[in-house]
Order: sequence, then C-alpha cells, then structure tokens
Amino acid sequence: MTKNYPTVSEEYKKAVEKAKKKLRSFIASNNCAPLALRLAWHSAATFDVKTKTGCPSSGTMKYPAELAHGANNGPDIALRLLESLKEQFPMLSYADFYQLAGVVAVEVTGGPEVPFHPGREDKPEPLPEGRLRDATKGTDHLRQVFSVQMGLSDQDIVVLSGGHTLGRCHKERSGFEGPWTTNPLIFDNSYFTELLAGEKEGLHFPSDKALPGDPVFRPLVEKYAKDEDAFFADYAEAHLKLSELGFADA
Repeated sequence: MTKNYPTVSEEYKKAVEKAKKKLRSFIASNNCAPLALRLAWHSAATFDVKTKTGCPSSGTMKYPAELAHGANNGPDIALRLLESLKEQFPMLSYADFYQLAGVVAVEVTGGPEVPFHPGREDKPEPLPEGRLRDATKGTDHLRQVFSVQMGLSDQDIVVLSGGHTLGRCHKERSGFEGPWTTNPLIFDNSYFTELLAGEKEGLHFPSDKALPGDPVFRPLVEKYAKDEDAFFADYAEAHLKLSELGFADA
C-alpha cells in the first residue's frame, strides 16, 4: 500500500533521533528488548482493517483501562519502565515512542534495521478488549486475527512469529513458563530452528507449535530456519508493515 507520510518539524525529527539514542542505551543496559518489542507489537496488533481503528498510530496503550486487558500482561511492565524516558521527550507522541522502542529493541539485539517514519498522533480513548492474539489457540485463530482483522499475510504471520526469538514466557503473565529460544536476548533465526527441532526448553505457546503443522506455514518456517538473511529481510518488511497499520495510508 502506498504511504503518504505526514510532515513533521525539524525539531520533532531531532527529538526522534535523540530518543532513539537514549532508547539504545536504556534497552541494552536494562535487558528489556523483549518487553519493548512486545509493547510495540501490542500497540499495533489491535488494528481492525474494516473500521480503521486500533492502530499503531493511536498510542492508547498508555491508558490504564487498556493496560488492564488480559493480553497486556508484560507490555504493561515495559510501559512503566520506559515512561521515565518518554518524559524526557514530551514533544513525541506515545504512538511514535512505542513504535520507535520496538525498532530499537530489534536493532540492539542484533536484528535487522527496521525503517521508522514519525508522525503518529495519539488517540483520546482506550480500545475495547479482545483484539489481540490468544496464544493458546491455533492457526485458524492466527489467521482470524492477523489476516481477517489486521489485513496481514500468511508470510507476515510466520515471520512476525519469529520475533519470539526474543524473550520468554512467564507463568504469572501468560500461564506458560520458559524462553522460546536458547538465548532470549539475541535476535536471530533460532526460533525457527528450535521450532523444527522440537526443543523442549521453549516454544510453549500452542500458537507457536501449530506453525509447522500448517501446509502453508511450514515451508516458511523451514525457509527461515535455513536462511537467516531471508528471515531478517522479510522480518524488517513485516515489522514495518505492522508498525504502520492504519498510519499514513494514501
């Protein structure tokens, strides 16, 4: 889809660059890249393609009512952790700041560089609950959320699932326990290699385990397990798409 990005002031652009530098240091020193990435994703994955609501250009994760959604256990920690840094950049919208944090989280852990375009405007009200993925469900649910609701492709579903290379499950948050990969602070293609190998130490979500059993998803899982460069290239494109759902559409 063609994008028509809004024009922002030079002062705003400088604030973005300063915030990006601060985020690099903050996220790396606090080992909070997985949380920052989840915050960006959960901010974006509420998008509804039919109503054009709940997008990464809304910034509504900051509202207590939305933070209280059951699927937002975890990202709420990132929001509170990053708030002290956000206060240093009052000019930036929360919507821009959350997506910028996600881009930086991938970068500082060794992942691909994801383009970032500023200009998102915060929305005044929180979103209703029930739009985010349920990790206990399988591929039909994944397609319902990512394809029907958000307008993403099967490839986007698989490659974005590879973002689980960062982080771990926490029983008190999701009901599951343990890392997805051997090194949960490194962005690489190990999510896919370990998924195919059936490593017992990770990949606890049924939505993860369902991928190799789907005839469309499996070839993509195999592709990314064999070719990390292909994963990085496709991930950067899918992450950009996710972070700009409903934003700057021409």
